[in-house]
Amino acid sequence: MAEIVRMPKMSDTMEEGVIAVWHKKIGDKVESGELMAEIETDKATMDYESYNEGTVLYLGAEEGEAVQINGILAIVGEKGEDYKALLNESSENGSEIKEEKPVEEKKTEAIDTSNIKAEVVRMPKMSDTMEEGVISAWHKKVGDTVESGELMAEIETDKATMEYESYNDGTVLYLGAKEGESVAVNGVLAVVGEKGADYETLLKAEGQSGDTSEPTKEETTEAAPKQEVAASKKEEVSAPAETNNNGRIKASPLAKRLAEEKGINIAEVKGSGDGGRIIKRDVEEFVPAKTTEQAKPAAGKPTSAPAVELPKIVGEESFEEFKVSQMRKTIAKRLAESKFTAPHFYLTMEINMDKAIEARVSMNEVSPVKISFNDMVIKAAAAALRKHPQVNSSWLGDKIRINHHIHIGVAVAVEDGLLVPVVRFADNKPLSHIAAEVKQLGAKAKNKELQPAEWEGNTFTISNLGMFGIEEFTAIINPPDACIMAVGGIKQTAIVKDDQLVIGNIMKVTMSCDHRVVDGAVGSAFLQTFKSLLEDPVRLLV
Repeated sequence: MAEIVRMPKMSDTMEEGVIAVWHKKIGDKVESGELMAEIETDKATMDYESYNEGTVLYLGAEEGEAVQINGILAIVGEKGEDYKALLNESSENGSEIKEEKPVEEKKTEAIDTSNIKAEVVRMPKMSDTMEEGVISAWHKKVGDTVESGELMAEIETDKATMEYESYNDGTVLYLGAKEGESVAVNGVLAVVGEKGADYETLLKAEGQSGDTSEPTKEETTEAAPKQEVAASKKEEVSAPAETNNNGRIKASPLAKRLAEEKGINIAEVKGSGDGGRIIKRDVEEFVPAKTTEQAKPAAGKPTSAPAVELPKIVGEESFEEFKVSQMRKTIAKRLAESKFTAPHFYLTMEINMDKAIEARVSMNEVSPVKISFNDMVIKAAAAALRKHPQVNSSWLGDKIRINHHIHIGVAVAVEDGLLVPVVRFADNKPLSHIAAEVKQLGAKAKNKELQPAEWEGNTFTISNLGMFGIEEFTAIINPPDACIMAVGGIKQTAIVKDDQLVIGNIMKVTMSCDHRVVDGAVGSAFLQTFKSLLEDPVRLLV
């Protein structure tokens, strides 16, 4: 008997799920516990295993489409069974509107792909924030044989460069992008199947043109501004020589323009191009000769001080452009959303680090791992969050979540931007453990080896630029946190101690707070606790 399969609630904040990939299509048999689909939630892309057995009679959404919680995901029953009555009975989620599956019918009417022995390989969603992936390297080319589990490509996401292993067996018939180009999540990555299979028809059925000439179009649009540069490289061979029968000077357009910019009389330049034609190089290397009139004073006039001649400065305007990495795109998007969505306010405090400096020396005498000031900051922040849980919170629109666990995100500068690996349960870890973990996570971040479990789940973030000589700065809140603390360097400065002016070691910290969650008094109380822990660091050890 046919049964409706409904969209499950896969996370506490999930409202709908997007079908990333169907692993079963209409007419396929499915067994209990068998992988049926990959569903993208608001947290991650998760596998959905069937709880039903039978034949897939109906799919409630296509790949890339969303289904509300408890909406119709699929119908499973006996082959040939009439499921339409079941759809009509289920009116609470409105999914019966999709009964006829117009898109599917349109595809089957337009193009029949049932006899094509090939499959479309789609760009997987490799992180919770990934929207597209850049092909860093192909390990297979068109015509190569590929087996399931074999390395097919390296894909740069917004977090790291990850290896993509094939789930298909067969011959690579088509690659959806060149190295350095991006493919949207669920976009066509490749087509794999039997050698000689009609992949072009399959691509058309997928809404793709299958035309690999798109980059050529790009070159055409850029041809106009690059015309002169191309001419400068090839003008000796390809540019037609101009005749001087009418008094015209044989010179390339680029050479003429360059001479005009530099104030050079083009007639004085000797050409080295085809037929004595003046080219760019001739103008760049031209040195004007002094004339006799310039060398002699005018007759009958007293010799006066020579006119000041400014040297001619030869310069060339240039610039460099490069594609924005996936990581940089995501950083830009997330931080822009944070800055312009969350109302930031800032609290700055000075901390006397004299005792922390002494304590660190003592701790490093016995610690198996060298403890840094940043490790002490992480530990102090975690301990302060335990006393002020409202700072360890998130804004969720219609509710505020106060986290009982403390996961400290530590901002790490990498080549393409900023990664925030997470020290989990930081309040329960000793300083030596935190030191070892931060070093390990930092190395992974720089080598793009971080895994999703190592960069997700932060409840509070620390950004430390003290090692770069920065005394004080503000940071943008890292969602979903309500606060981020910017840590400056330790600086020797004059302070008053016991009514005496002495030299002290001062560190400034600035906490950015989301005013929707944290008020000024709450943030200030947290910083006072944080300050007291670092100014008397023995309290971090108990």
